[in-house]
Amino acid sequence: MRTDEHLIVLGYGDVGKRIVEVLQDHQLSFVAVDTNEQNFSNADFPYVVGDGTDEDILKEAGIDKASTLIITLNDDNDVIFATLIGRGMKPDSLIFSRANSVRSIDKIYKAGADYVGSLSIVAGQMLAKITSTCTKYECDDLFEDIVLYEGIGIEKFHLHKGSPIVGISIVELDLVKKLGCRVLGVERNKEVTIDPHDLFVLELGDVVAVVGSREQMELFHNAYVTKN
Repeated sequence: MRTDEHLIVLGYGDVGKRIVEVLQDHQLSFVAVDTNEQNFSNADFPYVVGDGTDEDILKEAGIDKASTLIITLNDDNDVIFATLIGRGMKPDSLIFSRANSVRSIDKIYKAGADYVGSLSIVAGQMLAKITSTCTKYECDDLFEDIVLYEGIGIEKFHLHKGSPIVGISIVELDLVKKLGCRVLGVERNKEVTIDPHDLFVLELGDVVAVVGSREQMELFHNAYVTKN
């Protein structure tokens, strides 16, 4: 993530709290927003009390310098509205939105979200995987390769010797234009860079996390990943 930018988490309920825990574990800069001040009674991180659909509250949270907006509000109408406002106020931000109902997924995408997470779809995939792959004693890899977004997945690719994108910057790679997918993060020497900046140069041994459809992932693998 860019050093002068941060993430904003709209909604500090059960989902928002878990996201904040992950962000804290990775020592990422963020601001949480929620209408209920009591939710922040023991908070040891930056937060703003207010409505995530209010432009003034988003300004207070620093949306002008936010690289990513994560919307986890409980009402889909609020999610749609917050997505619209967030996209309008920071057009180049990456927006992840939670869909409480499957019926709202298309509307949230149309409002400007880059990726929409449906809790019911994720839960269904998890239950299906438990049923089909887990025994009573073997469930260590339960959360591997689960698609987190409707029609969208996150896959990691190791850059081995011979990969044509080793030594190439994010802006030169231009994945969104070429394939429609996007680099979400890069792991290098056990350190993770979220939303790497345009001049970030990929190196041999990097693990690149790419967000896109199954078809886009296959295109990325065929074009840019070379096995040992």
